[in-house]
Formats: sequence, structure tokens, C-alpha cells
Amino acid sequence: MALRSPIIAASGTVGSVWEWADVADVSVYGAAVAKSVAAEPWPGRPPPRLGPTGVGMLNGIGIQNPGIDAWLADTAHRLQPLDVPIWGSTVGSTPEEFAKVAAALAGVGLAAVEVNLSCPNLEDGRMFSLDAGPSAEVVRAVAGAVSVPVGAKLSPNTDDIVGVAASCVEAGADFLTLTNSVMGFGINLEKRRPILSGGVGGYSGPGLKPISLRCVYEVARAMPDTPIVGCGGVTSGRDVVEYVLAGASAVGVGTLHFAEPKAGVRLVREIKAELDRQGVPSLSDLRGAVESW
Repeated sequence: MALRSPIIAASGTVGSVWEWADVADVSVYGAAVAKSVAAEPWPGRPPPRLGPTGVGMLNGIGIQNPGIDAWLADTAHRLQPLDVPIWGSTVGSTPEEFAKVAAALAGVGLAAVEVNLSCPNLEDGRMFSLDAGPSAEVVRAVAGAVSVPVGAKLSPNTDDIVGVAASCVEAGADFLTLTNSVMGFGINLEKRRPILSGGVGGYSGPGLKPISLRCVYEVARAMPDTPIVGCGGVTSGRDVVEYVLAGASAVGVGTLHFAEPKAGVRLVREIKAELDRQGVPSLSDLRGAVESW
């Protein structure tokens, strides 16, 4: 895929894209990823499902979604007029469910499908993306069901990010998204209860950046020919440049959109300013250019 911009609007932070596009200038993005969809409706967790942590936020949405049939009826037609390529995001409890949703997303003309491997494998309670084998099974099923590019969105919680990434690429992933949120926990002091109804949730925001950046760096060093969307804690154009230096080909912007839905215009301006400051003609010239001491 040739992207007109290195910035990707991350799944789960821009809704189904069309409602966010009523507010933001989507033309400055290379793509926007719609919220994950499953084969059947998922109710998600009860509130509270979001909470601030001082720096960043916790979320425990539970991937609430209407199911693919309702999504096709209510959302698909709203995406066609938008001035940005749309990527779909598929979730499921089995490889077959992932593949069913992916085929439906590709069938309505979405430019790519991102496989959200950070949702739980309901059979054993673990995320697919924590282990290489289950991750590969899902990616293989999705890649066999669609002809559009397939991306694997992985979790930083695994103890073998390179191994899981390699298994996904071997199974048919065309690119990787590194990473999703990291597991976190917070307490409401006044109520003496967890911030989230489910207790543990996903932490995102500026504090996630060093963790995700490490994942991009390690995977890019091990797999330099694999396109990577670096994602986690981006708040400035300089953050985008850091991810590219670590080895990313594009950079996802997520939590920032909750506070600044129009952030894309500022980020593009700041990226250009940083390239001018360094005397570099193109951001792609910096991909993987970080040097060891």
C-alpha cells in the first residue's frame, strides 16, 4: 500500500470513522481504522469503562460492537464518501469468526483489514497475541479469506513480541501494528473501587510510547523488510519521527484523538518542521535509521 501520509487513525479511537470525519480533516491521514467488529453483537463491559490516570487513560470497553450484519447495514455505506482510505478491524473468539468478519469488511471495499489479536481467546482466557501459535492460526484464516492487505495488531503484554510477529508474517500478514494498549489498573480513592468495572484494563497515552517503541525497534531489527505501523502514546510530530527512526513505516494515533480530534493537521505540520530542522527531504529516509551507541 502506498500511503499519502504516515499518520494512521487508530482503531477504537475514531469510532466508525464517519462520525469523527464530521469534526476532523481526514485528508491529512494515510488511513483510518474503524472500530473492531465481531461476527455477532458483543455487549461490552458495563460502565465505568474509561478513566484518566493522570498521564494517559485506562479503558475496559470490552470491544462493544453491533456485529457484522448490523455494521454492514448501518455503517458501511457511510464510509464510501469519506476522503480517507478505511481499514476494517476484525475480532472473534475463533479463527473462523475472524475470517468471516474480514471477508465481509473486504467485500464492501475497505482498503485493508487489521486483525485485532489483542482480544481474548475465549477458550482459555488468554489473548491470541500473547502466543505465536494461536496468532498464526487467526492470521492464516483471515489471509485465506480476503485479497486485500492484512495487518496483525499485537499486544505489548507478550514476552516474545518478535516470535509472535514472525509467526503472523509467516501465516500471511502483510504488515504489523505495534502495539495495542498495555494491561493496567487504577483505583478510585473516593469510592475505594477500581477505576474500571472490569478491574484490569488497557492503559494508553504518553506512558505507553516507550513500551510500544521498544516493540517496534525489536521487531524491525529482526524483520527489517516487514512494514510496521507503530502505535502508542503519540502526541507530537516528533513522536512520529521517533517511531519511524525505530523502524516503523507508518504511525498510528489513538488516545490523542479523545482530547484533540483534529490533531492530524498539527501532527503533519510538526513532522514537516522536524524534517526541515534535520535537513531530511522525506520521512521515509529515516526509517530504521536509529544508530547504536
